[in-house]
Amino acid sequence: MSEFFQQVYDIAAAIPYGTVVSYGQIARLLGSPRSARMVGWAMAKCPEGLPWHRVIKNDGTISSGVMADLCRELLEAEGVCFLPDGRVDMEEFRWEGW
Repeated sequence: MSEFFQQVYDIAAAIPYGTVVSYGQIARLLGSPRSARMVGWAMAKCPEGLPWHRVIKNDGTISSGVMADLCRELLEAEGVCFLPDGRVDMEEFRWEGW
């Protein structure tokens, strides 16, 4: 596993219950603001046990894919609210990180 991926996983593991972060936000926290796509690749290969569902797009949308419905269910179970258009309310639920 690359050092970058491990750093992504370290941040993902620290995301508190009931909050979300964006791929770009993780990239910025790692000092690599143009690496949001690499963060996405890392999260696609996320080890079991990490709160993968707490990493979403910057505009609050959930990444498309077979797990999108499960992601929404998990976030709602944590008390994360969605706007009428289906996006997470990032102003209320974004974790600012370390």
